[in-house]
Amino acid sequence: MSLSKGEWKEFRFSDLMEIIGGGTPKTTVPEYWGGNIPWLSVQDFNNGKKYCFDAEKKITEKGLKESSTKILKKGQIIISARGTVGVISMLGKDMAFNQSNYGINAKSVLTENQFLYYLLKHNIDNFISNSYGAVFDTITKETFDQIIVLIPEIPEQQSIASILSSLDDKIDLLHRQNKTLEALAETLFRKWFVEEADEKINFIKLGDVVQTTSGGTPSRDNPEFFVNGIYNWVKSKELQGTFIFDTEELITEKALSNSSAKLVPENSILIALYGATVGEYAILSKQATCNQAVCALIPNEDYPYTYLFNLVKQNKENLINLAVGSAQQNISQLLIKDLEISSDKKLIQKYHLEVNAIFEKIKSNIIQIRTLTQLRDTLLPKLMSGEVRVLI
Repeated sequence: MSLSKGEWKEFRFSDLMEIIGGGTPKTTVPEYWGGNIPWLSVQDFNNGKKYCFDAEKKITEKGLKESSTKILKKGQIIISARGTVGVISMLGKDMAFNQSNYGINAKSVLTENQFLYYLLKHNIDNFISNSYGAVFDTITKETFDQIIVLIPEIPEQQSIASILSSLDDKIDLLHRQNKTLEALAETLFRKWFVEEADEKINFIKLGDVVQTTSGGTPSRDNPEFFVNGIYNWVKSKELQGTFIFDTEELITEKALSNSSAKLVPENSILIALYGATVGEYAILSKQATCNQAVCALIPNEDYPYTYLFNLVKQNKENLINLAVGSAQQNISQLLIKDLEISSDKKLIQKYHLEVNAIFEKIKSNIIQIRTLTQLRDTLLPKLMSGEVRVLI
């Protein structure tokens, strides 16, 4: 069926696409793993970005041929179908994928992948509400039969996708620019303080020159601690990215006065002490507080945040390797305080002067990403519902 000009017509999602199943090569066969074919799981694209360009795990040609996994092509779509349901991404290059996801390719007579990506994104809540499962939420191929959508003719679809894609492309460009900027600051840090470090310079313990603290959790039994909160309250799972701007929850002034939570200043470096994100770190963009699973390094004139951030980045794996605990890994404040840091304050100040503009640019880019993301998310339902029409 083709669309009539100027009309929006009703379709099942399954009418619009080819649904492709994935698979996993046997993990007991070493010859299947360690190749050069990226093999996607939801963790690889559960980051809010439109495009996915790589996967943590790789398989071989033999693993591809002798298993049920398949190759999705660049520009096709992947959606998580089990556990963490409804995460979607477009492929930035050809990749294989596991059975907990579906690959999706548009039927070109009715739609295109760019438009289909946004149509799926607009209907994610419908997929989640139609998932089922006693242990894990799951969507099946039948789920795509159950969800009905209205779509315009292809020229209008292309115009809608073009508007939304232009915003996502700018967001993606800013993310990639930040990755490059952060790598520049890290490279200079490694050169000055690791690879070409003056052997005559003494090293001292971080805890001797930098204040550290952890936070706390106000009682959940008192709603006055959380309702109408004004202070960002950072949890370890929120330590993602370079700067932290927003948190899931806010706490009140009263909560600060009646718990071990305490305010830490702007540009403090936060480190996750335990939990799923143990060892992750980020910079506070403004004064905030945190829970007991987070350690804060408070910068000072001699040891600015730019230096401390890259110090933590350089030592992340060492900290994780020293973590203890059978149920979950645990990094103590003592381990962090024992980190060795340079006593060359002049070099540290020189480093800060070199890279501070880089970090300010990263921060500015993140603010722009937030603005563009909000605009995209505002336009998406209006364009997809026909509330806002696009001139063709």
